[in-house]
Amino acid sequence: MKQRRTFSEAFKREKVYLIEKGEIKVCEVVKLYEVTKSSVYSWIRTYGIHKSESIVIQKKSEATRNIELLKKIALLEQVIGQMQVDKLFLESVIACGSDLMGEDLKKKYYSKQLKKSSKK
Repeated sequence: MKQRRTFSEAFKREKVYLIEKGEIKVCEVVKLYEVTKSSVYSWIRTYGIHKSESIVIQKKSEATRNIELLKKIALLEQVIGQMQVDKLFLESVIACGSDLMGEDLKKKYYSKQLKKSSKK
């Protein structure tokens, strides 16, 4: 029957330090000191530097996603509304300019623009 051995905390810390530093492997500690792998890994969990971090990935709920999409739709509708106001303003400026100049500026410059774009 094997005699039960107890290793000091300092001994365990030293072996864990050497393992983490890469100077010795777990299997070497197991063979040299005739301990189980589970004991060595227990020492590492207890005395080692905990390098592993857990990452939590959360999936957005459907409700949250829908709320975000509705906000985005509202923003886009606002942008479209502003563009329509700008377009109406520009059309009224062109109409006023046409009245002052006595010619249809929209027809005159729009047709020139069409000719330029068709040549490209």
